[in-house]
Amino acid sequence: MAGITVKDVNAHEFIKAYAAYLKRTGKLEVPKWVDLVKTGTFKELAPYDQDWYFIRAASVARHIYIRKAVGVGALGKVYGGRVNRGTRPSHHVDASSSVNRKVLQSLEKIGVLAPCKKGGRKITQDGQRDLDRIAMTLVEQDE
Repeated sequence: MAGITVKDVNAHEFIKAYAAYLKRTGKLEVPKWVDLVKTGTFKELAPYDQDWYFIRAASVARHIYIRKAVGVGALGKVYGGRVNRGTRPSHHVDASSSVNRKVLQSLEKIGVLAPCKKGGRKITQDGQRDLDRIAMTLVEQDE
C-alpha cells in the first residue's frame, strides 16, 4: 500500500497516534508551565489532560501538513473558541499565541517544521516522512 498519506486516515486517530509517538520518543521539548497555563482567554481552566501539549503539537503538525504555510495568528484562529460574555452574545476569541508559538518552536527544534520564506512555518521533508509513516502504521493496524 504505497502512497498512504496523512490525508488518507482519520484525523482523530492520527493525532492520537502521533501524540503518543512524540511522547514516547521524548524529543519534543515541553515547557515547564504546561500544567498551569490556560490555552486561551476564553477558557476558565487549564486542560485536564496531562498530555495536552503533545496532542496540540500533533494537531499543529497535521494542520501544517495539510495547509502549506501557517503562522501563529492562523493557529490562534483555528484553536480559538467562544467567550462567555454573560447575558451578551458570545463572540469568537483567538487562542493563546504564546502556547501556539511554543508548540511551533518545539516542532521546529525536532526538525518537523521549518521557517517559510513567505512567513509562518512549513513542514520539512523529514517531518512529512514521519507523519506519513505514522499514517501508514494506522492503515496497517486497521487491516
